[in-house]
Amino acid sequence: MEASENNHPRHLAIEAFEYSLPDHRIARHPLPQRDAAKLLCWNQGEIADAHFMDLPRLLPERTTLVLNQSRVIPARLHFTKATGGIIEVFCLEPDARYGGVEAALAQHGSVDWNCMVGGASKWKTGQVLTLETAGVTLRAVALTRQGGEFLIRFQWSEVNWSFAAVLELFGAIPLPPYMNRAPQGDDRERYQTVFAHVSGSVAAPTASLHFSDMLLQQLTDTGVRLAPTLLHVGAGTFQPVKAATMEAHPMHSEWIEIDAALVEALLRGLSGNIVAVGTTALRTIESLYWIGCKLAQHLPVDWSGNAITQWEPYDSLYVELPVAEALNALLGYLRKTTAPIRTRTQILIAPGYPFKIARGLITNFHQPRSTLLLLVAAFAGPGWRQIYDHALSHDYRFLSYGDGSLLWR
Repeated sequence: MEASENNHPRHLAIEAFEYSLPDHRIARHPLPQRDAAKLLCWNQGEIADAHFMDLPRLLPERTTLVLNQSRVIPARLHFTKATGGIIEVFCLEPDARYGGVEAALAQHGSVDWNCMVGGASKWKTGQVLTLETAGVTLRAVALTRQGGEFLIRFQWSEVNWSFAAVLELFGAIPLPPYMNRAPQGDDRERYQTVFAHVSGSVAAPTASLHFSDMLLQQLTDTGVRLAPTLLHVGAGTFQPVKAATMEAHPMHSEWIEIDAALVEALLRGLSGNIVAVGTTALRTIESLYWIGCKLAQHLPVDWSGNAITQWEPYDSLYVELPVAEALNALLGYLRKTTAPIRTRTQILIAPGYPFKIARGLITNFHQPRSTLLLLVAAFAGPGWRQIYDHALSHDYRFLSYGDGSLLWR
């Protein structure tokens, strides 16, 4: 689909996606029971109030739920200088040479990571920062700086340990900045989904935080199919849109894993309702359609870079295919590779996006002027304001630990 110049999403003014979010509506702690969170149900202008525990009766027959299995890593490290000053290092993503988050987390003895640094002015060039606990020593030295990010080399004394194990020992869960508090003991569990399986995210796929083991069992008992996927959420998910129009906003890219089982589940799900649990699951499965279109037409896919770029669904000159044809092309490619593919997607889903796979979306309530809110506006159309007005006037809790919504196209 080539968007006309007049309605192209790059011309969207971000001020059109503003709303007033009172500070007291931001949920800074989770509810004691995951599935007790409220659930706003919206279908073409009709709104009903429910709870996540009601999902087994709310989802129609032949529903496939797509769930993001990524696990949040303890990505914040706090180093104390000899003078007592604190330097916070936030591990964003590994150096590109590792080919993905999981490979970098598996490194032993040393690894290079792109990081944000709080208190960077106190960190002199060449100065080694050190952490020690339980007989293990972690050292950090800044190699290069580009803009607000540093490439930092971490080295640790237990050379048989992976970097994932080092972070588990020294790191803290990276709660979103708007929570404005330090992580507490239960955040290690509650800022993870119950089905978190593969470490690599620096933010949780928050719509999935509302699912308990009991709720998942009840859903499968009613015939709902669960389709696991994987997108490692990056810190860019919190990056505000500072440009006046989307044309000047560089969309962040994130690692996804594509395997044959997911594509097979989506093909089966096309006969019913495919519901993405969270914006990350939605971005993943919609990216798969466009990748399949390229493969079916023998066009190159940049597996080592962004398999799908920011504006590709709006600008691309290749032919849009029926969904099953695109997914089958991808499935055929995956069966030849015999292993899951890890690549990136930079897809921006904004008003004007032509949805291909997802019929429903479960998602939390997002910040004003965010790309996440743009995605909701693309899915619900102008009805997004009705949804958010209702949530604000009916005591819904907002953002990562807040309540959620079930939206239908």
